[in-house]
Amino acid sequence: MARDFLPGFAMILVQLGFAGMNIISKLAMDSGMNPFVMVAYRQIFATIVIIPFAFFWERNTRPRITGAILFQIFLCSIFGATLNQCFYFLGLKYTTPTIACALNNLLPAVTFVMAVPFGIETVGIERKAGQAKVLGTILCVGGAMLMSFYKGSLIDIGESSIHWRYAENMRERNSSNENNTFLGPLLVVASCIAWAGWFILQAKLSKTFTAPYTSSALMCFMASIQCGVIGVCFERNISEWSLGSDIRLIASVYAGVVGSALAFCLMSWCIQRRGPLYVSMFSPFLLVIVAVVGWALLDEKVYVGTAVGSVLIVVGLYAVLWGKEKEMNQISSVDEIDLEGEEHEEKYDLELQVPVYSNGDIIQNAS
Repeated sequence: MARDFLPGFAMILVQLGFAGMNIISKLAMDSGMNPFVMVAYRQIFATIVIIPFAFFWERNTRPRITGAILFQIFLCSIFGATLNQCFYFLGLKYTTPTIACALNNLLPAVTFVMAVPFGIETVGIERKAGQAKVLGTILCVGGAMLMSFYKGSLIDIGESSIHWRYAENMRERNSSNENNTFLGPLLVVASCIAWAGWFILQAKLSKTFTAPYTSSALMCFMASIQCGVIGVCFERNISEWSLGSDIRLIASVYAGVVGSALAFCLMSWCIQRRGPLYVSMFSPFLLVIVAVVGWALLDEKVYVGTAVGSVLIVVGLYAVLWGKEKEMNQISSVDEIDLEGEEHEEKYDLELQVPVYSNGDIIQNAS
């Protein structure tokens, strides 16, 4: 029973880590840090952290790394690390964490649509499981859109007593910075498409290369080179690469260790066991967590749109998970029936052949 809850618990930890990364990274970029520089440092720190786990935990079980495997990991690094994170952090710079997290909830719908042509997911609209997945995806996207575009009246839930004064001062210092209401959301949507592509590629990779720590280490290493080249192209001032500021150092290390190393390993492990849709459907929790943390630490207000959207997201999440779980149970039941049928057929053939062919006396013993 505990093993059934482990993937869900792991994905909740991932979303908690992402929530902290969104807030800290936004503060670092408000302090003037280039988003491409942050992404490059994120991959470097992630590679350093993952390599020891990959070496010691998988050195005896690691499958042979072929050229085809390296190419698949290279594609995963482009979509899952470089494009996804560059688009997201650049979009986060030009918008708010709440809007970025809200638009990020398009990921389940994009993943579901992209996974169907590859045969990784099936619609099965005639079954309850398929109906639950489709309805849950619609509810999740609808809740995210509601939180993004409908504010509503203020919900008076009091004030938090644990405000983060540093964050408040940073916001006041950069209050003159204008958000690009078109470019920011557009880049976040682009990051969702890239991330959904990584889910599909990772699902294919996990079937042929069952070493998630090794694949994550290689992916982050390749992404370090890719993001480093992009960072140098957009930021050639050496002083801007300095991590002398506390918030820049904390944001880079946190993003690398928690946002990449821990997150990629846990997500790869969950994809291998439950599939890409299961992993992507936990992304709505990020929006709820950011809303709660924003109220507690940053004194952000809670509105009707936020509350109703959060409810829709959670309901939709569990609808899809229920449908996915029911679908997996049905597949397991069919496999068990087929296996029992093969065993019965093999046993029947043996019983038939022994009296017929023993001692070569076929005619007499056949009767």
